[in-house]
Amino acid sequence: MKFFVDTANLDQIREAQDLGVLDGVTTNPSLMAKEGITGTDAVMNHYKAICDIVDGDVSAEVISTDFEGMIREGENLAQIDDKIVVKVPMIKEGVKALRWFSDHGIKTNCTLVFSAGQAILAAKAGATYLSPFIGRIDDINWDGMELIAQIANIYAIQGFSTEILAASIRNPLHIVKAAEAGADVCTCPLSSITGLLNHPLTDIGLAKFLEDHQKSQSL
Repeated sequence: MKFFVDTANLDQIREAQDLGVLDGVTTNPSLMAKEGITGTDAVMNHYKAICDIVDGDVSAEVISTDFEGMIREGENLAQIDDKIVVKVPMIKEGVKALRWFSDHGIKTNCTLVFSAGQAILAAKAGATYLSPFIGRIDDINWDGMELIAQIANIYAIQGFSTEILAASIRNPLHIVKAAEAGADVCTCPLSSITGLLNHPLTDIGLAKFLEDHQKSQSL
């Protein structure tokens, strides 16, 4: 499974890259604003700065909700760098845009997905990635991981090449469960990725090893 970090913070992206497990980045206008990045030029330059750090795909979101606007924004975003993936919402105009981008060789990430039916539409339209929002589904007392498993099963049966990108990940356990359910990619805060490192038995074992090493040096 690929690991994407969901942020616009360059320091966090560099830290994730240095960890050696980063495959890409997802971000959005809200995350940009959180870093104080506002205005079209500043946002475009920031996307380029992210692309200069990572080796893999970088999802950049369109703001328009009409077909023409999405195409215009998507083309501009795609010109930033070959790593750019245009993030398109799961709406009727978005599906049309997904097909247009696919036909013109532009990678896409279909976002705000909450059902298997939406996942089928996105795959049929040629989406590169599909982003089911796991945490938000759980928030309304549905099972986000069950949706991931359902989509993975449908895609396998039908031979769809769209990659399932589990989004709205809240904790390290979500990552493990998404991997078990068949997600191809997981995007989440850096803290969720580094949280996979933690286990009390590892801490106890390391402390014991260091204690024994210290004793051996004092003999």
